[in-house]
Amino acid sequence: MSVLVDTSIWSLALRRKAAVSLQEETLKHLVFDGMVKIIGPIRQELLSGIPNKGQFEALKLRLSHFPDTTIKTTDYELAADFFNACRQNGVQGSHIDFLICAVAAANDLEIYTTDKDFLNYQEIIPIRLFKDTYPGASG
Repeated sequence: MSVLVDTSIWSLALRRKAAVSLQEETLKHLVFDGMVKIIGPIRQELLSGIPNKGQFEALKLRLSHFPDTTIKTTDYELAADFFNACRQNGVQGSHIDFLICAVAAANDLEIYTTDKDFLNYQEIIPIRLFKDTYPGASG
């Protein structure tokens, strides 16, 4: 199993803080186990808004260890289909969220996120959310 890690998880793990979150520990396990996947738009979100060039380059280097999962034309089409299906059912979301869903669905990936919107998407479209089963996990 491979896991497409959403921006929300990366952001938690990359913040400078004293305490380590459960999500950060889980991400470390996933990295160690070689299960982490990323797509270009998530990489862009993570790198955007970093004003310090040194921090930008350091993060870019850290992320370079994770090659982008290829996004195909059919993934964009599926993302649009997912967007339309959710919208018809009264569920709103961002284009990037639906692209994440489409890439995950097309590549048989689970999505690791703290974004509760994905719980709503899961009710309508065929995505799987990662459930942490590592020792010490809360759920």
